[in-house]
Amino acid sequence: MNELVPPFDWQYVVVSTWTESGGYYGWMALMGFLVAATCGLVGNYLILRRMALVGDAISHSVLPGLAVAFILANLAGGGGVGHGVRSPMVMFAGALGAAVVTTIMIEVIHKKTRVKQDAAIGITFSSLFALGVVIISLFAGKAHIDTDCVLHGEITFVPDDLFVMIGGREIAPGPIVRMAGVAGVTVLLIALFYKELLVSSFDSGLAASLGVNATVVHYGLMSWLSVVVVSSFEAVGAILVIAMLIIPGATASLLTRRLPWMMALTVVHAALSSVLGLHLAIWLECSVSAAMCVAATGVFGAVWIFSPSEGLIRRWAARRADPPLEEPAA
Repeated sequence: MNELVPPFDWQYVVVSTWTESGGYYGWMALMGFLVAATCGLVGNYLILRRMALVGDAISHSVLPGLAVAFILANLAGGGGVGHGVRSPMVMFAGALGAAVVTTIMIEVIHKKTRVKQDAAIGITFSSLFALGVVIISLFAGKAHIDTDCVLHGEITFVPDDLFVMIGGREIAPGPIVRMAGVAGVTVLLIALFYKELLVSSFDSGLAASLGVNATVVHYGLMSWLSVVVVSSFEAVGAILVIAMLIIPGATASLLTRRLPWMMALTVVHAALSSVLGLHLAIWLECSVSAAMCVAATGVFGAVWIFSPSEGLIRRWAARRADPPLEEPAA
């Protein structure tokens, strides 16, 4: 009879992963770390702006942008829908366009109607995501769009991808090089526009008084978010990328209120979730990307319980030490 949970074999799950197959699993862990760290760094600003649902909307609504970009590029090639070439630039262009459309739709629905912002977000992302699924269902076979990869990701194929050659030497698989480039540009943009992002995230009025155009910063952040999201598709797909956008930053916010420390803790969380998730997937023989998200949630749960400032145990101890005053009897 099959067991619901396989027995945990330390030698197979932990030791052999790095001693016998370190190269193969190492690339997967590195890809998971780059995705989680990059998404988490951008996600910190979504959390500060109370825009977590906007990240969810963009992560889902880029799907029709990708599909339409593939189809138009294939048709422009003169060979019909089935003769195009998939290119990262095509993906980025499609995602960028979809992200801008998503942001505009949310603001138009919210400002031009009596619909609340959260409802506008729900209407936008569910509609665009459904449209993307329909387009992919119609043209997936012709445009060579892998539906499962787009929706769920396929990090296990990353180590088998073509390696990038520099100076005649193999450096790393192509997806990892591209994700590392996106991660590096993300860090650079945060460093260059740290003040603008920080001020506009907390107080748009103060930002205007300091000469910071909060609207431009907002659309710039949303545009780069779309690039980060589509870069993560190869690892976690459209459905799971929202976890990488929100959970690392939410975990860090339980440990500190200073943004630089939040950024550093986000990177630590990304490393823990990628490594622990990899071992979880090997143990349970399940999806690696999903296991990494589960591990990320597990780390969040542990911090939520044991955080020295915001943890459940800390709050429980504070209530025990300072019980509420009893009202005098009437």
